[in-house]
Amino acid sequence: MATEKTLDDLFLDTLKDIYYAEKQIVKTLPKMAKAAQSEELRAGFEQHAVESEGHVERLEQIFELLGKPARGKTCDAILGIIEEGKSIMDEFKGTVALDAGLVAAAQAVEHYEIARYGTLKTWASQLGMKDAVALLDATLQEEVATDKKLSQVATANVNQKAA
Repeated sequence: MATEKTLDDLFLDTLKDIYYAEKQIVKTLPKMAKAAQSEELRAGFEQHAVESEGHVERLEQIFELLGKPARGKTCDAILGIIEEGKSIMDEFKGTVALDAGLVAAAQAVEHYEIARYGTLKTWASQLGMKDAVALLDATLQEEVATDKKLSQVATANVNQKAA
């Protein structure tokens, strides 16, 4: 008979998922920055790489609050999204559409992160984890802001160049 799983178990499992995802994102953002043709997009990727390192640190603080080791769990979703981004970098290298494709790939990552952090924040609140709620909310707000910046870069710049 299977052991009864609780929201605490689901919270920890999802925390491990986003921890793994953030570590992969930290590795991938410098490659995206290097591939970007737009200076504004390159700078945005570089800034978000620094922010993402902070996201990893916040997650590690949450693991510490839980008294659990900071360990990731392979996240197939983020691996697939990152692979799509790599395909765009390969297939559109040197073309006018590259930066538009990079923005689209980055927004897929952001939307995944926004979904995960929003869910974790809600669960942490439900579980009475006030300190975790604050840490998750800080990261969630940064992810939402990054998504907005990407939209602005796309509409004000890279999409027109791609057309």
